[in-house]
This record gives sequence, structure tokens and C-alpha cells, in this order.
Amino acid sequence: MAWFNARFEFNQSQLKLAHITDTHLFEQSNGEYFSVNTAEHFTRVLADLALQNLDAVIFGGDLTQDHTFASYQLFARLIDESALTCPVFWLPGNHDDIGYLNEISQGQIISAKKISFALGQVLLLDSKGPTPSGWVSEAHLEEVTGQCVVPSLVFCHHNPLAIQGYLDKHMLENGPQLLNRLVDSQNVIALFHGHVHNEYVFRFRELPVYATPATSIQFKKFTNDWQQENPGAGYRIINWSEGGVQTEVKWLTK
Repeated sequence: MAWFNARFEFNQSQLKLAHITDTHLFEQSNGEYFSVNTAEHFTRVLADLALQNLDAVIFGGDLTQDHTFASYQLFARLIDESALTCPVFWLPGNHDDIGYLNEISQGQIISAKKISFALGQVLLLDSKGPTPSGWVSEAHLEEVTGQCVVPSLVFCHHNPLAIQGYLDKHMLENGPQLLNRLVDSQNVIALFHGHVHNEYVFRFRELPVYATPATSIQFKKFTNDWQQENPGAGYRIINWSEGGVQTEVKWLTK
């Protein structure tokens, strides 16, 4: 149960979240990923998030592209310098170092993996495996199953379902096993993930599965070749109230 030991509780009856993912930052703020200045994109997203009256931001992984600790420090600095005031929670992607993520978790950046409020909880999973592909260990599957006893939204980094694209070679290898457990719990409302650098909506049995686009760069849909494009940064808004869960993607065009 160690992954979910740290929890954060909101004393309220509704929750407005933003899901951001795949910042791919570098040590220097002028670093470019496929000719895109990822820090500039992230800064623009943070400015837009600050206007959304959010309760929290969920960062969905792949903070770094060059794997330097300085890129993590840049992430923290850009948040600190922004007008965003709500807490920022995180889960790891395949590029990330969990130790570095924990090291920058202070002040506004919080390492809790279970977020509770009056209607239920948000669970942030660890899908980081030994390769770029995702893997949820059996022990972690047991942890997740044990937590899904109240209405829940679940977040992970890797796509648990094929998107019919290049990133399927690095998808969550035991995705269906995770999804079956979530559905069988009868308490999971939806699963959200990043990793695929574009917007998708799927369904596994009765469970909605949402992919959130990257703050950095998007990958062209439905192609087996690695094709990147730059339509602008994207993120997802999630509103959870007594009326249910509503979600939409917001795009910041170039």
C-alpha cells in the first residue's frame, strides 16, 4: 500500500482538474523537441491553466527529454513563476526519474497519489516499466485493486489500449489486465493517460479511456510511422460534480 500512503484531501463536493502531460523539457529553457520549444509551450499552458479556476493539476508524466535533473528544476521553476496557484500532482512516465520527481515535490508540487473529496477519489498510478513500454507490477495491481472501493478516477502514463499508431510498440503491456481489474471493481468512472501525444477516446467494456494531448508536440494519428506535428499544446479539463464527470480537451494553437 506504500504508493498510495500519502493522500491529499479536498473538503468540497466538486472537483475541477486539469490533466497535462508530456512536457519533454530540457536543461535549458530554449531546448527544442522536434523543433518545438517545449518550455515555451509549457509556459503558455500554465498561463492558460491559471485562468481556469482549477482545484488541482494532474501532471501525467514524461517531464524530461534530456533526463537531466536541471530539466526537473526548470519544471518546478516555471510553475513557481506562473500565475497558477493550485496544487500540482504527478505520476511518472517512461522518461522520468521518480527520485528526481520526489526531489522537486515541495510547496505547490505534491507527491500524494491519492486525492480525495466528498464524491470519491483520484488515483495516480505508476506504469513505468523497465523499458519504454509500460508495465504495472502484480504488487501494484493489488494496491490499485485495494484502493478502488469508492468512486474513482484513475490516471496512468502509458496507453492501456492500442491507438493503431507508432506508440503502440511502447504501450502498457498489461493494459487489459489493469482495465479488467478497474472495471471489475465497479467503482472506476474513467481512466486518463498521456504518452501518445494526441487526443483519443476509447472504451474498454463499459469503462471510458481518455488520452490527453501533450503540452509539447503531437504525433500524427493512425500511422505506423513516427510522424510528429505541431498543431499547438493541448491539455484536458475534468469536472467532477454530483451530475457526473465531464471532460474536454483545450488546444492552444500556435
